[in-house]
Amino acid sequence: MITYDLKCRAALVTGGASGIGLATATMLARGGCAVAINHLEGDARGAEAVERLAAETGSRVIAAPGNVGDAADAVRMVERAVGDLGRLNFLVNNAGTPGTPTAIGPGEFDRLTEELWATVLQVNLLGVFRCAKAAGPALREARGAMVNIASIAGINSAGSSMAYGATKAGVISLTKNLARGLAPEVRVNAVAPGAVDSTWMIEWTNEQRAASIDNALLKRRCTPEDLAEVIVFLLAGAAMVTGQTVVVDGGLTT
Repeated sequence: MITYDLKCRAALVTGGASGIGLATATMLARGGCAVAINHLEGDARGAEAVERLAAETGSRVIAAPGNVGDAADAVRMVERAVGDLGRLNFLVNNAGTPGTPTAIGPGEFDRLTEELWATVLQVNLLGVFRCAKAAGPALREARGAMVNIASIAGINSAGSSMAYGATKAGVISLTKNLARGLAPEVRVNAVAPGAVDSTWMIEWTNEQRAASIDNALLKRRCTPEDLAEVIVFLLAGAAMVTGQTVVVDGGLTT
């Protein structure tokens, strides 16, 4: 695994209390990066992650509570995190939600409620834009980088629902336009995970989990660390890569 010297760098990771976000925050902090971990207000996992990472890595790790699905709260959270860190080199837009505890098939239109659409749009798509816009000036000043978390559901997989897939397709399009809008100072890329073993909020059956392994060329599900490795590469390396979406799915969609 490639490691980077990230001392004198600062990052904000949304949805950083668990899963891909926590794995990314951990890898950044281990490289010496100061990290602000965003989490929902009242989520005990956030405080636990901050305390553990600070003790484990010796890097500066702070909490950045806030809901990216709320316009005012998202902007406040980003601005406060940047102020507390003193700068911002990296932004990872990882916070997301399926909006449903169980998968909704493409033909199950009655389960695709207005409430579901509103939830996933506010968090998964508008949340990315809000945080990117609020962080833009600091990222430009630092000539930094941003990585957005998309999904294979935004490319050619059904995912948890067509609403979720539509938001992730939007993230892929938004990534290209943010890359255009923030160039040349800021690089903006995305990763599109496949099946990931993490504390995600969707309940997959054992049969679905087994199929995601059998159908993958590499014959396993991704771990959060697999995604974090690519995310950190796109942040700290990949100097001539921008506007791209990297699929990380073990060959599941190949």
